[in-house]
Amino acid sequence: MKIPKLVPLADLIHHHALISILIIFPNITLADTTPEISKDGSNVYMPDFSYAGYHFGEKEIVTEADTTYINITDFDAFPNDNKDDTKAILSALNFAHSVKGHVTVSFPKGRFIIKDILRISRSNITISGKGMGTQGTQLYFPMPLSIIDKTPLLDELRNYLRLHNKKQHDAEIYIDDYFSEYSWSGGVIWIQKEGTRPVPYLEELDEQLPKLATITEGKRGTKALKVSDASKISVGDVLRIDWHNKNGKQAGIIKSIYGDTDLMIGSHHFDFPNRPLVMQPTQVKSVSGNMIEIADPLLHDINKDIPAHLSSWEHLEEVGIEGISIQFPTGDTYGHHVEQGFNGIYLTSVFNGWIRNVSFSNADSALLTENSGNVTISNIRSDGTRFGHYGIHLGSVHNFLVEDVKISNPTVHTFSMNTKSTKSVFLRGEAFTQPSLDQHAGANHQNLYDNMIFHVEAVRDEEGPYYDLWFGGGAGYWQPGHGRYNTTWNAKIFVESGANSNETVRILGKTEGPDARVIGMYGNRKLAVEHYPSPHIADINSKVAIPSLYEYQKQKRLEK
Repeated sequence: MKIPKLVPLADLIHHHALISILIIFPNITLADTTPEISKDGSNVYMPDFSYAGYHFGEKEIVTEADTTYINITDFDAFPNDNKDDTKAILSALNFAHSVKGHVTVSFPKGRFIIKDILRISRSNITISGKGMGTQGTQLYFPMPLSIIDKTPLLDELRNYLRLHNKKQHDAEIYIDDYFSEYSWSGGVIWIQKEGTRPVPYLEELDEQLPKLATITEGKRGTKALKVSDASKISVGDVLRIDWHNKNGKQAGIIKSIYGDTDLMIGSHHFDFPNRPLVMQPTQVKSVSGNMIEIADPLLHDINKDIPAHLSSWEHLEEVGIEGISIQFPTGDTYGHHVEQGFNGIYLTSVFNGWIRNVSFSNADSALLTENSGNVTISNIRSDGTRFGHYGIHLGSVHNFLVEDVKISNPTVHTFSMNTKSTKSVFLRGEAFTQPSLDQHAGANHQNLYDNMIFHVEAVRDEEGPYYDLWFGGGAGYWQPGHGRYNTTWNAKIFVESGANSNETVRILGKTEGPDARVIGMYGNRKLAVEHYPSPHIADINSKVAIPSLYEYQKQKRLEK
């Protein structure tokens, strides 16, 4: 099959040509359709982000016609009576776990008081309220996870923190204590398949997932795999592609993630050869002999220099949270990494799920995720006076779509692409207080911030006003800040104060990663981008005519 020549990115932007950069072929092929950036900059590789979201963005989220409704009022949980509703709600949720088929746990409008964790550990279950507004369903949790979490699910993390003496030292506010396990884990609504580990911490607990087949050949950007033996693989299977690094600092997968960079690569990239460095949960579309077609394009080449295999993957499917407000009491945050655990939703081990029409008030972290794929998170609000740790956290996830999120409370990390996250998209997000695009190290790569809005307070140094927008985190052993092809597309910056109308405001990303793309950035001041390392930059102080890269790529893909 003849491979069509790709259109240079500059032409795509300025001439509004089709941005179907990763071409969707009708037949399986192993041809390379995704060239690297050329020396003269004429060709710039751009991933196809359009597969992010529920069922790869190809299916609407609808209530199952044959769902069984479980009304919590039938279990004596009644709104607005100022009584503790915990036991009744837990009884309803436990009963729902015993019902066959899809089940919806339904809340009426009004306020409920809950003093325990609402856990979901099975597939095909929805928690549904009557809306996140004042006339909807409010779930009030007066106690943090540090008090109500009585399970051993985070014992591995607790032991890890103490074994490695992970402490927060801040003499000015009298803190010298171990990191809280709730700084980035746990939630008052907790979704996790029984027996799974959200994140591996202790090596002695590592168990290799069953290997289904060795992949002998595959090309980044295509959906075809050649395997050694396809006898254990069937159409419709949800499985995981695992790239391990068993070749140290010079491994092919390191180069594929980071390219020819001079940046220091942290030790966690090569100190754990038995743990996958890159994980791509996906679904099998077809099997023909030893050729397999998967549902979304490969993140990396697969060959003798970049080996990978197919693993089985324990997960839940068709889990949803919708139409509720999660509320916590007002109060102070004691400090970074010592949060008490006023965390909203913790979603792990989910494939094809959703969270929509949900608000959070006074959360330490509104929404934390791990070890999941193809989830849509939409129409989310977060407010309150508590200084939060994370707004929305995407950790070790693939193909997440987070759309129409507004975060007005202050956070350390507002929109976070965290450890090992890939091909995930923040779309039309808006943040109002100290917003940050957190690319949190840990080999996160090929992620997209798309058509976002930020309200910032500029600060000044000897060079003039600036704002540190790409304010990343992550330990040194997981640096750089991100891998290749993380993209910021059409970011709108409202400078609320700190700069005169005729001043240029520098937008900073001081410790990021290689081969980023910053395309389209504009606002109410003239802007200059200072991003290290230098990214591919286009259309600063102007808006790209295509508002959303994700939506445009998706439209063109589905038209085919």
